[in-house]
Amino acid sequence: MAVASHPSAETEGPAAFFRAQQAAFAATLGAHAATADLLDRIWMQAFSSYEHNVAEQAKDLPPLACRKGCGTCCAIQVAATAPEVMMVARYMRSMAQGFRKVGIDLAARLAATPAAEPGTSGTMALGRECPFVVDGICVIYPVRPLACRGHVSFDADACIAALEGEADDVPVSESHRTVRALVQGALQSALRDAGRPWALYDLVEALRLALARPDSEAAFAAGEDFLAGAVISHVTAAEMARTFDALKA
Repeated sequence: MAVASHPSAETEGPAAFFRAQQAAFAATLGAHAATADLLDRIWMQAFSSYEHNVAEQAKDLPPLACRKGCGTCCAIQVAATAPEVMMVARYMRSMAQGFRKVGIDLAARLAATPAAEPGTSGTMALGRECPFVVDGICVIYPVRPLACRGHVSFDADACIAALEGEADDVPVSESHRTVRALVQGALQSALRDAGRPWALYDLVEALRLALARPDSEAAFAAGEDFLAGAVISHVTAAEMARTFDALKA
């Protein structure tokens, strides 16, 4: 499957980059609206564009503290778009038997995870372990959402202090966070213009809803927002829409 070319955040500036991303997503949504691989195309376009542009933006940054086996920041509420939720749900379904053979029941871990407390969005002290971190390893790593990819730190000790409620300021990479926000926002904007679910959802709650619907991908393709019960509401839809419209203008 061919991947769309990537607008460059480095050469175009944030607003122009957003517009180019939004137009690219809109083109994919328009050209493949009725095809069976629409979800795959949108997902691949989002993640490959993020990876390409982060590589350019972060090439002169200090070394990151993030490493395999460190799941310190995985207590943060993860905000994901519908395509990201759908791909994680698909991965969980396809890998369930294999994981159970090694003693990992993803569905049970998801079911046992408490809902996020109101007002805790984005905080390290959320106190909710990610159901997909097992012995410090992310078991959905290949399909982890943009929010996970875009949250990286330069100081592991500061992450631990924030998790324990002893610090508020963690030196994270603004380059990673900015590219993630622009790509994710452009995807949301294009989904909105195409009449598809475009909110940001709590990953844990949204996955519960998606896995309860065997036809979840078909429902998404039809424009049904069956994930509405998992919407993260600390930023209203009206506020996000105004921001997207301003950036497009």
